[in-house]
Amino acid sequence: MIIIKTVSELEAYVGRERNNGRSIGLVPTMGALHAGHLSLVERAVKENDDVIVSVFVNPTQFNNPTDLATYPRTEEEDCRLLAKAGVSVAFVPTVEEMYPSGAVRVKEFRLGTAAEVMEGKFRPGHFQGVAQIVCRLFELCRPTRAYFGEKDFQQIAVIRNMVESEGIDVDIVSCPIKRADDGLALSSRNALLTPEQRAIAPEIYKALKTGVEYSKDHGVKETHDKVVALVDANDGLQTEYFEIVDARTLLPVEEWEESPEVVGCITVFCGKVRLIDNIKFR
Repeated sequence: MIIIKTVSELEAYVGRERNNGRSIGLVPTMGALHAGHLSLVERAVKENDDVIVSVFVNPTQFNNPTDLATYPRTEEEDCRLLAKAGVSVAFVPTVEEMYPSGAVRVKEFRLGTAAEVMEGKFRPGHFQGVAQIVCRLFELCRPTRAYFGEKDFQQIAVIRNMVESEGIDVDIVSCPIKRADDGLALSSRNALLTPEQRAIAPEIYKALKTGVEYSKDHGVKETHDKVVALVDANDGLQTEYFEIVDARTLLPVEEWEESPEVVGCITVFCGKVRLIDNIKFR
């Protein structure tokens, strides 16, 4: 594996590989890698000639400066894990390298209604920042396929919209959520949890699973209220939102029959750490 830190070196590498007819898999990350990331990497290695993994904490997708400042950074360990996983390139740029004109949003992407609900509502501008960095990575890496985890279910929908509106030729591959043995969805933010918080965080997924069973005999609103009550009954957990939505549009449903695929998306504060998860209802 080689570590590339500059845009010019990355473009030269991609040009050589593309000229040789080699397929490129891209796994965009913000580092602090865990088994969830590595499951994406493993699939990318199987399906492509070369795999590029970006390790970059993107400032334009944070609307909370404290969240940006405290986001875990483990670059040396990340590179060790990626080399062991068989990655071709770890792309580890600085903010100045990625945004030579400053870390500002210079373009508004057409992201559709999928970017306006849930995370889009509670984190204004977040998805514009995500689209900005992902589009930039697509331009630089020219990937055949790009891999994203379904824990960020809404993000995948938004990126698909961005790819369509920008006319980018890339296959977006969504990969299943990777969970700890106790059910907690793996996330870089889990590293910020205290031992006490880590002990109660699995109650989020437990509530979601209970909600799926409960939904077999109850309506959407009743199921929504049940899940929120189960989560908030735990001292130290506070639901920010729980939405039961059409998996394609991400718009809320009022009846189970409204959509062939219904997903419950939740965001919970565990202390000050913001955790997200989702589960399929139908």
